[in-house]
Amino acid sequence: MSGHSKWATIKRKKAALDAKRGKTFTRLIKELLIAARQGGGDPDGNARLRVAIDNAKAANMPAENIERAIKKATGELEGQQIIEVMYEGYGPGGVAIVIEAATDNKNRTVQEIRHHFSKIGGNMGESNSVAWMFQHKGIILVKREGRSEDEMTEIILETGADDLLTDENHFEVKTSLEEFEHVRRALIDKKLNIENASLQWIAKTSAPVKGEDAEKLEKLLEAIEDCDDVQNVFTNAEFVD
Repeated sequence: MSGHSKWATIKRKKAALDAKRGKTFTRLIKELLIAARQGGGDPDGNARLRVAIDNAKAANMPAENIERAIKKATGELEGQQIIEVMYEGYGPGGVAIVIEAATDNKNRTVQEIRHHFSKIGGNMGESNSVAWMFQHKGIILVKREGRSEDEMTEIILETGADDLLTDENHFEVKTSLEEFEHVRRALIDKKLNIENASLQWIAKTSAPVKGEDAEKLEKLLEAIEDCDDVQNVFTNAEFVD
């Protein structure tokens, strides 16, 4: 799939480690809170919440955790108000970085992220300083489960998806924002096993980075991802061996 960097692969490999730290559940709960607060607690009338619930179930989150998060968002239970924020900047080697966060304290979050940029290398930018280098797309990760790439290509052509990337264990389906939920529901109807579905910032073109810059960049991305308030990190970097 065009526009993807090696970092997307690194993130998938880190998934098991993130789960052990509890980071995955934290991110999923925040997405449930935001989705339910913005669109209401009924998933039948709130597509974003429906996706968040399905992702939480795919990650084996207990049903009571999901229900509690939704009730906190809708005011049935007491809870913190979580808001979405996006930060942009340049990392080592001049690569572009987009950061999505969910926080109850924007000042704390921006100070922590700015600290990592200052300490490891790079600069935070203003709004849209690098976002214009990316496209906002739907990404649906489907377990391969023995299907061939030709079989999956036929399926996504029927659904209206834009592109397909294949690895040993997964298919990665790319969609427009407008078609994201339609494609996701179509894949579910075809009994495919969706591991995760989300909206991501996909780089229009990649920026090669190697040597010391690559090492610093990976350290910076790791540090930012480890921030409690950070939900997702995207970059146009292409790590050169």
